[in-house]
Amino acid sequence: MESSRLNIILPVGISFYTFQTLSYTIDIYKRKLEPTKDIVAFFTFVSFFPQLVAGPIERASHLLPQFSRKRNFSYDMVSQGGKLMLWGLFMKVVVADRLAIYVDDVYVLLDQHSWLTLFTAHAFFAFQIYCDFAGYSLIAIGCAKLFDFHLMDNFQRPYFATSFKSFWSRWHISLSTWFRDYVYIPLGGNRKGRFHSGLNLMATFIISGFWHGANWTYIIWGALHGFYQIMEKYVLKFKLPKAVNWIVVFSLTCLAWVFFRAPSVTDAMTVLERIITFQGSGLYFGDKGIFIFGLMGLSLLMLHDYVMEFKPDYQFLYHRSPIVRYATIVVLMMFITTFGVFDNSQFIYFQF
Repeated sequence: MESSRLNIILPVGISFYTFQTLSYTIDIYKRKLEPTKDIVAFFTFVSFFPQLVAGPIERASHLLPQFSRKRNFSYDMVSQGGKLMLWGLFMKVVVADRLAIYVDDVYVLLDQHSWLTLFTAHAFFAFQIYCDFAGYSLIAIGCAKLFDFHLMDNFQRPYFATSFKSFWSRWHISLSTWFRDYVYIPLGGNRKGRFHSGLNLMATFIISGFWHGANWTYIIWGALHGFYQIMEKYVLKFKLPKAVNWIVVFSLTCLAWVFFRAPSVTDAMTVLERIITFQGSGLYFGDKGIFIFGLMGLSLLMLHDYVMEFKPDYQFLYHRSPIVRYATIVVLMMFITTFGVFDNSQFIYFQF
């Protein structure tokens, strides 16, 4: 439906490197940072190749000084960088791109699929978009480590969050903190009472949605997360068990992802209507091999994230035992070469 699009022509350059240079300029204007006199270091900071296209969005105070110090080759640094890149590649080609095949297949005929199929597709999309974004970030961070540069962590297992505040402290951290520091706080933050704080939260998330694209679907996605934050912060004060909080946060996050994934508001409403009213029956598997292999990759991802979240001393890639470390590397390489999807699909955030 054409009316669901804003049809606004956005200027060229609204991207991660623009946010990076804006933060540099704003910090200098507010006297939080001294301007660099090294023009080579500045332009290298702006165009640093590992994170140029899709982040993480680095602050000048963190990254810029690194261009002036001596580079040191370290086996441990290369090992850490290689492991991050390996896991990032696994997240992208084994989990994200394989789940994408099923999600895209379901979206071809939305109104003909059952509520269970649509529910499954959007649960898959939640992990597709997570693995796509986080996979790129890990590859960028790992690549930078190879050259003895340190980039900020961008994702910290967001689907283990038990509150929306926690979710946004774990999800695309460099972007969410950018909007906090350069949009929410300048608007007034929470300094002028609950009402204005709520307005500032909503405005920040709507602007975040608009940044993703000139489409009402992104605006609604941002508004939903703004609403979630306001309700959690100022309205729903009672405490629930952590398991219940986790289910609520994950379910409502997936509901918002419906608008992020759908090409139009009409399509998004079709999906939600069929899920809420339990229309249709049965589960569409599509190519069962793709479905099963996608579940296998997703299971390995969840095992890894669970260990990282609750048993960090036992994480496989950094285990004390070299046998466990090498076995993990071999298993990951086998998964990547056997179940990875190599069809020239780009990272989702390349479009933003």
